[in-house]
Amino acid sequence: MKLSGAEIFIECLKKEKVNTIFGYPGGVVLNIFDVLYDDKDLKLILTRHEQGAVHAADGYARASGKPGVALVTSGPGATNTVTGIANASMDSIPVIVFSGQVPTLLIGNDAFQEADIVGITRPCTKYNFLVKDVNDLSRIVREAFYIATTGRPGPVLIDLPKDVTSGKADFLWPEKIRIRSYNPIYEGNRWMITQAANEISKAKKPIILSGGGVILSGGHKEVKELAEYAQVPVTMTLMGLGGFPGTHALSLGMLGMHGTYYANMAIQNSDLIVAIGARFDDRVTGKVDAFAPHAKIIHIDIDPTSIRKNVRVDIPIVGDVKLVLRDIIKILKEKGKIQWVEIRKAWLKKIDEWKKERPLTYQKDDIVIRPQFVIEKIYEITKGDAIITTEVGQNQMWTAQFFKFDKPRTLLTSGGLGTMGYGFPAAIGAQLAFPDKLVIDIAGDGSIQMNIQELATAVIHKLPVKVAILNNQYLGMVRQWQELFFRERYSYSHLDVAPDFVKVAEAYGAVGFRATKPSEVEPIIKDAIKIKKTVFMDFRVNWKEKVYPMVPAGGAIDQMLYEEEENKPEKKLRAVK
Repeated sequence: MKLSGAEIFIECLKKEKVNTIFGYPGGVVLNIFDVLYDDKDLKLILTRHEQGAVHAADGYARASGKPGVALVTSGPGATNTVTGIANASMDSIPVIVFSGQVPTLLIGNDAFQEADIVGITRPCTKYNFLVKDVNDLSRIVREAFYIATTGRPGPVLIDLPKDVTSGKADFLWPEKIRIRSYNPIYEGNRWMITQAANEISKAKKPIILSGGGVILSGGHKEVKELAEYAQVPVTMTLMGLGGFPGTHALSLGMLGMHGTYYANMAIQNSDLIVAIGARFDDRVTGKVDAFAPHAKIIHIDIDPTSIRKNVRVDIPIVGDVKLVLRDIIKILKEKGKIQWVEIRKAWLKKIDEWKKERPLTYQKDDIVIRPQFVIEKIYEITKGDAIITTEVGQNQMWTAQFFKFDKPRTLLTSGGLGTMGYGFPAAIGAQLAFPDKLVIDIAGDGSIQMNIQELATAVIHKLPVKVAILNNQYLGMVRQWQELFFRERYSYSHLDVAPDFVKVAEAYGAVGFRATKPSEVEPIIKDAIKIKKTVFMDFRVNWKEKVYPMVPAGGAIDQMLYEEEENKPEKKLRAVK
């Protein structure tokens, strides 16, 4: 018996072991939603905005390691997904977005709710499809999941015209997929791997730079084994946090614009950088010409276009980082027992000195709430056992600095695109992937309002997501830059009409708490965790607080600004120049 395109679509998702979809209905996808009405195996999470749907699918994917799926209608429904798709693309997240489309005969005629979403998303998808024949639907869905989850992961969009989902065809599922023009390389070049092992053996001041690719490939155990065996300290990109235990003695935390002093100094003074699944973006390198001036660079990445794109590389290795690291470790062990501790002794001692010289710190206060204090308390109370999502800005950087991530897939944050409004729907996706885990979104009062409508989604589905709002009545990072580099001209960064977040939470059926002094922070966090409901925690924090260290735009990463120097204009001017 032939099936409709809508029925074929549902069967395809089941074949891909999808059980959760995030979406929003509309005219041209109603036949799909009609099939979903009777289906007991697929659960559609009705978000309150299509951007929220894609961010939730993204959060689901990051937390679980499985592809996230979103389903939306045509026209504005489809265009509302673009930010979420671009966000997933920048951070290499496997998300498959299905958009409805007007019937094929009307495409290009400016029909009601028509938009060329294939053309619009071409720059920000790994690949996209316009299905023109219902007989091609199952093959295209199979190819989409294959493309999204293999090689360097990324988002794929499938545009579904109404006549395709209403048409009839036999359901034929291709068990194996082979795309002639798409063949990701997983095994690294043996000669390059041997060269890399040799360089690691003789380096006196090596450092591992661990990126998001380590987490995506599941290579975190191999990074830890390499670091411990060869006694190499590890720094992480924002996307790489959790890929190496943040509490480990060899951990240097995050590097870059708001990285630790000791991570940045180690990079600048190293003689070898082993970059693993990182793309050397501008927030990591600072001034490229001044980046790691004394170091040879080994760059391991599954995406050949990422290697040598931003920095010079001495030993490029294209391949899956987990497999490549296994080969490097094997070669190092075959060399026999080497006194790594003795070889690296002076280097590790110098790094310890840098750690003591400038640890991450902030001004303690009994009167006003410091945002760093809130994050430290969340870490202390949870003992690090939580999935943390963030919005973007100061809240994101303080989280990266003061929460120690020991496990992969426990920090979900918008790294490449820097999307305000990402954290809350991502937390919803993560909570649906792991109903029994504690999920906390650390937000700013500006960014939480970007997708605050998803409170309804969280409450309706009884999701115990916690949201910690660092409420400083400003677009905090914008204000910080305006204070440091624009003569304190706070142009449109003051959110002078702020909502009462407690009342907003209660209006949606959630729970709201507010803290206005430090002594209230810990009890509120503990109470919020105990309550099995969605909770907003409104922390009224010091509005003047800034994120330090800070590398000004255009500066080398060892040219950092510090809190005690913020009132020295000559320091600012030198750094900016």
